[in-house]
Amino acid sequence: MLDLWYKNAAIYSLNVATYKDGDGDGVGDFKGLVSQLDHIAQLGVDCLWLLPFYPSPGLDHGYDVTDYYNVAPALGTLGDFVEFSHQARLRGMRLIIDLPINHTSEQHPWFQQARADAQSPFREYYVWSDTEPEDSTEGVVFPGVQLSVWTYDLCARAWYYHRFYQHQPDLNIASSAVREEIFKIVGFWLELGVSGFRIDAAPFVVEEIRADRPPTRRYEFFGELRDFLSWRKGDAVLLAEANVAPSELDHYFGSGSRIHLLFAFLLNQHLFLALARENAGPLQWCLAALPRLPPFAQWAQFLRNHDELDLGRLKPEEREEVYTALAPSRRMQLYGRGIRRRLACILGNDRRRIELAYSLLFSLPGTPVVYYGDELGMGDDLALPERWPVRTCMQWADDETGGFSRPGARLRYDMIQDAEYAPSKVNAAAQQRDPASLFNWLRRLVELRKACSEIGWGDLSVLQANVPSVLAQRFAWEGQSVLILHNLSQAECRALVDGFSAGQKLTDLFGNRVYTSEPCKDSTIELDGYGYRWFRIVQ
Repeated sequence: MLDLWYKNAAIYSLNVATYKDGDGDGVGDFKGLVSQLDHIAQLGVDCLWLLPFYPSPGLDHGYDVTDYYNVAPALGTLGDFVEFSHQARLRGMRLIIDLPINHTSEQHPWFQQARADAQSPFREYYVWSDTEPEDSTEGVVFPGVQLSVWTYDLCARAWYYHRFYQHQPDLNIASSAVREEIFKIVGFWLELGVSGFRIDAAPFVVEEIRADRPPTRRYEFFGELRDFLSWRKGDAVLLAEANVAPSELDHYFGSGSRIHLLFAFLLNQHLFLALARENAGPLQWCLAALPRLPPFAQWAQFLRNHDELDLGRLKPEEREEVYTALAPSRRMQLYGRGIRRRLACILGNDRRRIELAYSLLFSLPGTPVVYYGDELGMGDDLALPERWPVRTCMQWADDETGGFSRPGARLRYDMIQDAEYAPSKVNAAAQQRDPASLFNWLRRLVELRKACSEIGWGDLSVLQANVPSVLAQRFAWEGQSVLILHNLSQAECRALVDGFSAGQKLTDLFGNRVYTSEPCKDSTIELDGYGYRWFRIVQ
């Protein structure tokens, strides 16, 4: 077996600033994170994905970076990061860190020098135009919040390009100096123990912008970055955010020579459409529509993350179906395409539906990614703007600061106050002690997923069932097979699943019951409402 560790891994995503305060100043930090690494290790995940922790004005959750070679002072020092890296490694966990290289903060020294002097070598780090381009209002990422992708700078006496907010000028990937700087950043963090990088807004990273011609994309840069990464650290990986059509995926995977893992956005959107309809059809269609991946490539599967739940690739009428079922209020929706709620809130805090969603996540082909707090069923705060409702402080204990900081501390980030989701009802300490808690149930699911290497490594067959609400998946690898069934309906059913030969046995991985198919007949399997069954096929 090749040492492609990401094939059978489980990833946990967190923001250091909202995870745990270690010095009592009301802001999470690396010392606090180290103190809670055992919580993550207990869950069973073996890779951490850290959201940006670099120095930043903090206008975009840390994605507006002012120094790629340092740690935000409120979060600690480089020494604290190295100690954290060491402690994570002792617990068998690898580190993936966010790499927001599509843009910098306008306060970054590179941009400040570029705007102050047209002859500065940093001028070419960004994209400029002497006049306002005719298409300056096209391509905005945040409709209703963002007005343009070009902004006039009085100091530079020129317009600069920004795919996102105006305080985030885009870096110019056409510049060899910029590409070289990116390699240096990657090399720096590899030396401090990092095992990979999550490339933020990957399509825009490689987009060459000129005011006088249509944009083009330098996809070959992903191959150059992969080569650099492999030479420096052979088992390091690139995880990319690219919400693109299936026909474009090969530009990112590059037949296995570019990006290692891509987030499965299309599958994520159809998963929620299937949950909204209580029908497996959207998932069946999407699993069939996705291309077969190169051997070294992998999907990164997720339910929620730190951004909105993006439904932009669904048809308008499909998106309205999801809104009606899962986010009926306008204040739950965002940018005309997404949902700004956490998983538990989307699913009505219904334990059966939450378990079903997680079981689906861990059964889909690829590597599962869990967003911090969702292992507890944390809630959100819709009073916060844009994407911030799902970025509240982690809830560790039943006290006034949720165990996030010392009693009486003034928190820089919000803590959930809603009675149903407040720390008095949802916290890690209580769930760690309760064998029936969501946390301990998810811990067992992580363990089960790791025992089923067929999902990460094997070939998937979507089987036909006689019930529209049932998704039946079979994974095969090196002579071993697993069968996983999900009933997306609240009504219990008996599923007749095609594809079994006479005499085959199914060993229930969540119990001891064994189903044996009759000669020349298929097995009928009982499924509760919102039920799931994991089986190993005994030859």
